[in-house]
Amino acid sequence: MAPVRCAVLGDPVDHSLSPVLHRAAYDALGLEGWTYEAVRVPGGTLADFLHGLDPSWRGLSLTMPLKRELLDLAGAVTDRARLVGAANTLVLGDDVVAGGLADNTDLPGAAAAVRERWAGAVDDVVVLGGGATAASTALALVEEGATRVRVLARSPQRAAQTVDAVRAHPSAPRVEALALPTQPVRADVVVSTVPASAQGPDLLALLEAPVFFEVLYDPWPTPLASAAGGRGAVLVGGLDLLVHQAALQVGLFLGAAPSVDRSALLAVMREAGERALRARARG
Repeated sequence: MAPVRCAVLGDPVDHSLSPVLHRAAYDALGLEGWTYEAVRVPGGTLADFLHGLDPSWRGLSLTMPLKRELLDLAGAVTDRARLVGAANTLVLGDDVVAGGLADNTDLPGAAAAVRERWAGAVDDVVVLGGGATAASTALALVEEGATRVRVLARSPQRAAQTVDAVRAHPSAPRVEALALPTQPVRADVVVSTVPASAQGPDLLALLEAPVFFEVLYDPWPTPLASAAGGRGAVLVGGLDLLVHQAALQVGLFLGAAPSVDRSALLAVMREAGERALRARARG
């Protein structure tokens, strides 16, 4: 059987849990010959990497700093990737356009991760950080009904691209870029896309919401995740997001919906991710 190659690209990328999740999915689906690895590709070098691929490659996952770089390199780009201004997926193969199809599974993955744990209102959203993940997560919540989004960043000017992306959504949400707060901030959902080291106790004490969405999964728990748990809030974790978006990638790489029940596939992938994170914690 001819090999089918997939990988996650980024810099750094050694920490990525994507190989664990994808390999677990491929095993569950009986995809013999399918492989998935982590490949370090620094920013500015993605074009060279793509030009060197042979026909055995089926799909790529993209992490930082490549999500926005891919948009100008792919043969075609989906509407949702254009909307976000970033792509985390490149689908390759004979049945797709030359140069591959760039997509964004972070957006639907984030929506699914939230709705797996919370069925209530998401009208008012606060997002910490202003990068590509902030844009996709904010847009996911706009898709779920959010009409107001506040992007909180140390430098609001650096969040301009994210603000523009969210503001361009057809539903025309109210979007603001603001400095980190000095007074309490209340919302339906607080999303954190910032490093754990930036989650100081003074900042966390000002954030109030029934739902906290921490997009990180390692280290775990982050200060924000611990604070949310201590308050009895609903916590959506980075592993939730990673599992949902990875399952969507698997379907895109296959070119069809996986042949097993989606909830069963998610459970297999989540269990593999949790096992890997426990192993990391043990050192």
